[in-house]
Amino acid sequence: MNLSDDEWKKRLSPDRYHVLREKGTEAPGSGTLLHNHKTGDYTCAACGQTVFKSETKFDSGSGWPSFYEPANTEAVRLNEDRSFGMRRVEICCANCSSHLGHVFNDAPDQPTGMRFCINSASLDFKDK
Repeated sequence: MNLSDDEWKKRLSPDRYHVLREKGTEAPGSGTLLHNHKTGDYTCAACGQTVFKSETKFDSGSGWPSFYEPANTEAVRLNEDRSFGMRRVEICCANCSSHLGHVFNDAPDQPTGMRFCINSASLDFKDK
C-alpha cells in the first residue's frame, strides 16, 4: 500500500495516525487490546493484514500487548531504530510499512525469547 500522507490522515483517526504513520507510542497500560484474551487474529489497523495471532500473545507486564512471534515471517518487517539516543528494532507491517512497535530479546520464559511489544492503536482484532 502506497498512500499519500493526506490519504492516511483521512483513513485513520488522529491517535492511530500518530502511532502508525508518525511512529508514536501510546501510554503504557492505556491500550484497548492489552487485556484482550479472546482467540483470533490481530491485524494491522492501517491495512488489515494479519500480523499476530492470539496464541502467541502473553502478559509481559510492560503495559503493551506482547507477542513472542509474528503471524508469519512475511507479516512484519524489522528495521533498526536509533531514535531518542537508543538502539532498538522497530516492527513495521510488511504490507503498508506502518509502525507497530518494537521487538526486544528479553522474554526468556517464552518459546522464542522475544517480546514483540505492540501499540494497541496499531492493531485491530478479529474474533474467531
